[in-house]
Amino acid sequence: MRQKIVAGNWKMNKTFEEADELLFDITKRMENLPQDVQLIVCPPSVYLELATDIVEEDEIDLKVGAQNVSHFDNGAYTGEISAAMLSSMNMDYCLVGHSERRKYFGESHEMLAKKVDQLLTFGIEPIFCCGEVLEEREAGKHFDVVKAQITDSLFHLNDQEMSNVVVAYEPVWAIGTGKTATAAQAQEMHAFIRSILTEKYGEELSNEISILYGGSCNPGNAAELFANPDVDGGLIGGAALKADDFLKIAQSF
Repeated sequence: MRQKIVAGNWKMNKTFEEADELLFDITKRMENLPQDVQLIVCPPSVYLELATDIVEEDEIDLKVGAQNVSHFDNGAYTGEISAAMLSSMNMDYCLVGHSERRKYFGESHEMLAKKVDQLLTFGIEPIFCCGEVLEEREAGKHFDVVKAQITDSLFHLNDQEMSNVVVAYEPVWAIGTGKTATAAQAQEMHAFIRSILTEKYGEELSNEISILYGGSCNPGNAAELFANPDVDGGLIGGAALKADDFLKIAQSF
């Protein structure tokens, strides 16, 4: 049975005090969450230790993920954070290839493949993001775009490595725009992603990989999205910055 996941990507938000308060609000209200749902927070890197300290102190089942990792091992790369560094801070997950990283920082398929390798080497599960922009969808290229992203960045992995990857589908046109893919559109792409994973890795493994929806998911639409057979949870943006909204989404299965 696939893991149900709700992961909160805080992006570049919150002061230290605000981050501390949000983490406190989340951790103190987790008792009503379904037992089969894994909750993950991905705060800015400067707050990762704060998050892991709270989790360890309270002994709760909240996982912590980073928003980015370097594709280099170590060395003279000012401002970068290595997988070894994240591992030493007990990171469970790390986002790879978020649409904003692709757009603003020019991350290529080849670079993302290296980032995935770095994380797996150090026992950190990548949450690999893929998705099309509006122009690509309107041109009918959305399936080709997503297939290329997955093929070029993940298909060098063997079965064991791939079993430790979470995929997140981001319809880029629905991120921060107020637009949301319909439940049918989400299911269509999630089913397509699972089909290409099946072609490469077989049905048994593809059915074990969690595929998250990452496009303006909120408490009002989460239940409908999560009811789809191939949608295993959400990668949450703006709604993850409010404990009440984030936890309501996690209760939507």
